[in-house]
Amino acid sequence: MTVQDNITGPLTTESGAPVADNQNSETAGIGGPVLIQDQHLIEKLAHFNRERIPERIVHARGAGAYGTFTLTADVSKYTRAAFLSEVGKQTETFLRFSTVAGNLGSADAVRDPRGFALKFYTEDGNYDLVGNNTPVFFIKDAIKFPDFIHTQKRDPYTGSQEADNVWDFWGLSPEATHQVTWLFGDRGIPASYRHMNGYGSHTYQWNNAAGEVFWVKYHFKTDQGIKNLTAAEAAETAGADPDSHQRDLREAIERGDFPTWTVQVQIMPAAEAANYRFNPFDLTKVWPHEDYPPIEIGKLELNRNPRNIFAEVEQSIFSPAHFVPGIGPSPDKMLQGRLFAYGDAHRYRVGINADHLPVNRPHAAEARTYGRDGFLYDGRHAGAKNYEPNSFGGPAETGRPLWQPSPVSGRTGDHEAPSHAEDDDFVQAGNLYRLMSDDEKGRLIDNLAQFIAKVSRDDIAQRAIENFRKADADYGKRLEAAVQALRG
Repeated sequence: MTVQDNITGPLTTESGAPVADNQNSETAGIGGPVLIQDQHLIEKLAHFNRERIPERIVHARGAGAYGTFTLTADVSKYTRAAFLSEVGKQTETFLRFSTVAGNLGSADAVRDPRGFALKFYTEDGNYDLVGNNTPVFFIKDAIKFPDFIHTQKRDPYTGSQEADNVWDFWGLSPEATHQVTWLFGDRGIPASYRHMNGYGSHTYQWNNAAGEVFWVKYHFKTDQGIKNLTAAEAAETAGADPDSHQRDLREAIERGDFPTWTVQVQIMPAAEAANYRFNPFDLTKVWPHEDYPPIEIGKLELNRNPRNIFAEVEQSIFSPAHFVPGIGPSPDKMLQGRLFAYGDAHRYRVGINADHLPVNRPHAAEARTYGRDGFLYDGRHAGAKNYEPNSFGGPAETGRPLWQPSPVSGRTGDHEAPSHAEDDDFVQAGNLYRLMSDDEKGRLIDNLAQFIAKVSRDDIAQRAIENFRKADADYGKRLEAAVQALRG
């Protein structure tokens, strides 16, 4: 085997076959769902999930708590989900907060998106909503996720996060400009998990009893108020108490100061999606509230701490593929990739029977499957038959899918997502910048400049700056001046 410091030449698969497209996963027609025959995508995601043992690759550093979701509005005309069927109905939940890039022993008070992974223990089984504290993300196709996270993690040579890697990727991925503006603004370092919003981020399908389809986005608005840390405050907090956010959440619940969030949804009738001004399934974009105003539907309260962090927080698993009747996926290409990747990560990291653990198994329903054996299997099925169909009274299919099918057309291939009338990588980043006060803009510019100034190559730094200039001329001008001042 030849060891290479720098690998050149065409990109290939693990078996050496040349890769035709590393930017777009293969779909059933333009805008259709991702195909499992895209073995380059499957290989990348499966390999990425197995790169570390045993902590999570992303979202390793986390805290969690149990709580209750209470429905406060009638949404039965939009979804047949049983836990959303009756005003006043309560559902037990488990919420895991996390940072994204840091290792298990890293500090809480850092500039990083926060995971907001919520499990509903419903009577139809568990429903997992895997989101963040931002409504958008850095990329729009799961085929780029391993590449993106590699830039945020430790460099294979230096063993440290490198500004060159981060800004080289972001500069070459202009779709990240919107999320980067979120991350380096004031909300990039929440003061605590209690003082930040949560978002489902992806677009999901709701379907009602009549089979009508609606696209939805989830918002969880903190009732404690938004509170953030400046870069200087965060550095002091991280050094003085690396466990600051975990400690704050636990102690608040211990003293009976239960944190709550107001739950809202944006709802788009399915027929409006094709001609909406933005691609409604693009994870790098929001739906402007003037187009689809958020509707308040419920209240989320956290009111019980886990008794054992490892058993309940570290071994908890969440998968966006865990749906219940009335809720399903959308053609969002990031979501489509995560439908596979999250479950695959848990099977590797926790084990094939991770769903049997108390924190993960259904609490208001019973899991009835023909899955057997494997690591840590507890023998719960005893001598029951392990195949279907059978004539011994075993579980049988219902014949009713959880969600409605989506029409597809066209040829299979590595398609870019469909372009809509106002699709652009920079418009929403510029809008976000212009919404900020002068003080907020100043802190954003300083936070970005401090990081970009660490880049060793002028071309990487300049390319990064140009993306912000395309979002807003003033944004780019001020950032360029700030970087030049720091770089001398």
